[in-house]
Amino acid sequence: MKLMRYGEAGREKPAVLDASGKIRDVSSLVSDYDPSTLGDDLVSRLRQVEEQPEVTGTPRIGPVLARVGTIWCIGLNYVDHAKEAGMAVPTEPVVFSKAASTVCGPNDSIPITAAMAKLDWEVELGVVIGRRAFRVTEAQALEHVFGYTVVNDVSERAWQLERGGQWMKGKSHPNFCPLGPWLVTGDEIPDLQSLQLWLDVNAVPKQRGSTSSMIFPVAKLVSYLSQFARLEPGDLICTGTPPGVGAGMKPPQFLRSGDVVTLGIELLGKQKQRVESA
Repeated sequence: MKLMRYGEAGREKPAVLDASGKIRDVSSLVSDYDPSTLGDDLVSRLRQVEEQPEVTGTPRIGPVLARVGTIWCIGLNYVDHAKEAGMAVPTEPVVFSKAASTVCGPNDSIPITAAMAKLDWEVELGVVIGRRAFRVTEAQALEHVFGYTVVNDVSERAWQLERGGQWMKGKSHPNFCPLGPWLVTGDEIPDLQSLQLWLDVNAVPKQRGSTSSMIFPVAKLVSYLSQFARLEPGDLICTGTPPGVGAGMKPPQFLRSGDVVTLGIELLGKQKQRVESA
């Protein structure tokens, strides 16, 4: 099932993309998609989707969740990306965080200010927790996942790498986490570890990769994180990015006002953002 949200920012309604590609408003079945509604019964409640009203026109698509919990980020999770960053291939997942206030719709603009000098892109597979997970095994891990989505982990590299401290400060500006367009349940994904990822800037290919190249696959990441913290419904895990980020190019390339970023993941949909001065 493909869950989504539509409408103006802050007033989105829950919807489902049906089998024929129509957006169906399901606000009569669920108040919204948030940590309180991502229970085991949500999908069964939405089975009546064909009976729900069709959304016409081309509405704005909002982030797939009304409220995100903790955003867990995994760094250097593709061998080629670690190499282009000039960093050692990790022997354990590299974990950092991103402010929940970064979340925006998949096609909302990416802001750029005069203080930003090295604005970069990162297409990533996003994992949304649906059941509380604490000290779970890899075999149990995916039972605690509600679904999967597309994330652009937008990063200001100068803030991330040149200002001291943790990576989080370069990751946490508003609209640095476009999320969506869909939250796709696992039954629609035959092989989670063979999904193709891509990202273009101004229609020029930048990133191409596959989740088969992850150093630590999704089940490992969920289990690993749950050894240190209790994962809650609505938590988002950004699982790392393949090679092709701007900071890894020779010479480096960064986003400028007016640039257009398009990205997507096989079976999970695509995003499109314009970089705009803020």
